[in-house]
Amino acid sequence: MARAFEEMLGTRIDGGLVCVKYGHAEPLAHADIVEAGHPVPDGNGVQAARRMGDLAAAADAETLVINCISGGGSALLPSPLDGRSSGGLIELTLEDKQRTTGALLGCGAGIREINCVRKHLSGLKGGRLAALLHSARSLNFILSNVIGDDLSSIASGMTSPDSTTFADALGVIDRYRLRDQIPAPVIRVLDLGVQGRLAETPKPGDPVFAGVDNVVIGSNRQALQAAAARARQLGFEVRVLEAPLCGEAREEGRMLAGLARRAALVTGSAQRPLCLIAGGETVVTLRGAGKGGRNQELALAFLEPMASWGEEKERVCFLSAATDGNDGPTDAAGAFADAEALRRGGEQGLSIEAYLADNDAYHFFDAAGAWLKTGPTNTNVCDMQIALIV
Repeated sequence: MARAFEEMLGTRIDGGLVCVKYGHAEPLAHADIVEAGHPVPDGNGVQAARRMGDLAAAADAETLVINCISGGGSALLPSPLDGRSSGGLIELTLEDKQRTTGALLGCGAGIREINCVRKHLSGLKGGRLAALLHSARSLNFILSNVIGDDLSSIASGMTSPDSTTFADALGVIDRYRLRDQIPAPVIRVLDLGVQGRLAETPKPGDPVFAGVDNVVIGSNRQALQAAAARARQLGFEVRVLEAPLCGEAREEGRMLAGLARRAALVTGSAQRPLCLIAGGETVVTLRGAGKGGRNQELALAFLEPMASWGEEKERVCFLSAATDGNDGPTDAAGAFADAEALRRGGEQGLSIEAYLADNDAYHFFDAAGAWLKTGPTNTNVCDMQIALIV
C-alpha cells in the first residue's frame, strides 16, 4: 500500500514510517521501514510504535496524514501504556504484552476479544492514534482481516471509535480463566480502568474523529468473489458459503469435509466439476506442543474423515490458506488435503489423530509434502478455503 501511494504521490510525500512483518519489506523512497514481530510483538515493534506516535503528535492543521492499515497491526505496533500516558499510575513492559498476547492466542479467544484487551493496554490502539492526530486530517486506507469489516477490530481500530471498555477487557480475561497466566501489571491496568482511574479509549462521537476518514479497500468477501469468478472461468460450477468460518479450526474442517463428501457422492460425469469456496478466520485452542497454524489444522481435520471414505476421496482436493502467505508461526500459507496426502502420510505411518492432538499439522504436511508455500503476498484479508470436486 505504501509503495502504491509513493508511485502516485512521489515527492509530495514529506516522510513516513512503515512497520511490517519480518521478510515482508518492499523498497520505498519516501518512508522508513521497520520489520517487527508478529503475531507476538517484539522490541522493534515497540520502537516503531513510539516513532509513529511521535509522527502523529507532530502533525498539525496543515498536515494530511495517509495511514495504510491492515490486520496484523495490533502485534506490529505494540505501545504499552506507560507512566507518561497514565499519569504515572502504571508502567507496562513489552514482556507483559507478549505474555498476554501469547495467552490470548492459545486460549481459543476470537480476534475481537483479543483486540478488546489489546486496545486497553495500548497508547495507539482503540482510536488512540486518531487522538494523537486530532489536529490533522487523516485518510485511512484499510485492508480488512475481520469478518464483517468492523473498523474497530481491524488492527485494533487505531483510527476508529472503540465501543468496548476496560470492564469488557477484564471480562475476556475471566471468560477464558486467564488470570493466572496474565502478568499482574496487566490486571492492574484493567482494574484501574474499571475503577475510572485511567482514561477510556475514545468512544463514538468523540471530537478527535472529526478529521478522520476510514475507507476499507480490501476484504475477505472481495477475495471470495474474485476466486468464484476465476473458478467459473475455468469451467467450475461454484458455490460460495455465505456464513464465514469463525469457530474452532478442526470443527470447521470436519464440517467442510462433510459438505465436500456429499457433493462428491452426487456429482456425476455428466455434470460440471464443482468448486466450494469459504472464507473467514478460525481459532485454535492449543492442546499440544506442535507447530502449525489455523489453516493447516483445518486442512488436517478435513483430511481425518477422508481416510474412511470410499472411491469418492479420489475426486476431492481441498486447500485452506492464509491470504497473507503466513499461517501462524510457519513459513507455509496453508495446506492441501487430498487422497495423495493421505497416501503419503500412510506410507510413513503418520497418525492424523496424533498430529491433531499435538497441534502439529505443519510437520504432518511437511512429511506428506502437502503444504502450500507462497511467500509473502503483501495483503491480508483473512483466510480462504477451496474444495474442488471433479
